[in-house]
Amino acid sequence: MLVDFAASVAATPAEAEAAAVSAEQVGYDGFSAAETRHDVFTTLALVARATTHISLQSGIAVAFARNPMTVAILGNDLRLISEGRFRLGLGSQVKPHIERRFAMPWSRPAARMEEFVGALRAIWHSWATGERLMFRGEFYRHTLMTEFFTPGPNPFGNPPVELAAVGERMLAVAGRSTDGLLVHPLTSAAYLNERILPVTREARGGKLDGFSVAMSPMVVMGPDEERRSRAERAVRRQIAFYASTPAYRPVLDLHGWGGLADRLNAFSRRQEWDAMAAAIPDDVLDAFAVAGDPVTVAAALRDRFDGKVDRISLYTPYDADRYQLAAVRSSLRR
Repeated sequence: MLVDFAASVAATPAEAEAAAVSAEQVGYDGFSAAETRHDVFTTLALVARATTHISLQSGIAVAFARNPMTVAILGNDLRLISEGRFRLGLGSQVKPHIERRFAMPWSRPAARMEEFVGALRAIWHSWATGERLMFRGEFYRHTLMTEFFTPGPNPFGNPPVELAAVGERMLAVAGRSTDGLLVHPLTSAAYLNERILPVTREARGGKLDGFSVAMSPMVVMGPDEERRSRAERAVRRQIAFYASTPAYRPVLDLHGWGGLADRLNAFSRRQEWDAMAAAIPDDVLDAFAVAGDPVTVAAALRDRFDGKVDRISLYTPYDADRYQLAAVRSSLRR
């Protein structure tokens, strides 16, 4: 497995830039930045200029907050700036955020995403070949591209498109239409083996050759008992947050934890965040996170994901000790 470093979801663009420089210096294979409080493309433009060889990924950019043309331009520019190191990670987000935070339309997300990716590729093809842009779909239409607005072929090629997916319909879209899958942190080994990989493989005609599977499993670590306890509380809270979201219910249902999903959703509606974290039992924690010292964590990650995941980064929703993170990376690389 390639081992990547993921910027904190709360990192500013400048903080992410510094983290990427450090990650490249200590030998990580890739760097990813999320889109939460800041624009992920702005962040990665800074990172691309400050680094030389580490691969870069938007993990994720919210597709439905934009349109295919704007994403095509941003992806093309970052591929240029990074000299071929950028990978375009996309995700749909969920309906309330698309409609109420971004004021954008929501409908049939899997079908819309497949068309979104198709439109992206049509735009890039038009730029590369000079052929007329004529994309007409159910959700998007792109039929105007003059020479003045055409950047021409990218000398580094188009960025690989990787898609975040949980449900079977979006997994099938990832398999049919993209170059890789971004597995959600709320994923157990059982869900990966019984749902994600079979559905994606079937969508690709029975093979995953040339298709990247990347994952950010949650880990619990700390250099002392107090910090390890804080880390565990933070991971329980993060699991509870994700598990309260209906879009991620299929993962809970596979384990027979649908009732827990209902309770967590009710807590979230009342904004009872502490009660949500306290409701996560040990077996749920163990299904979605690995815990221990760096050697133990690395061994558990290999046991769960070796041969199934191509790229891995550690999801730590707390201030993780950088020396312990580096020790896990070294153990995984060995």
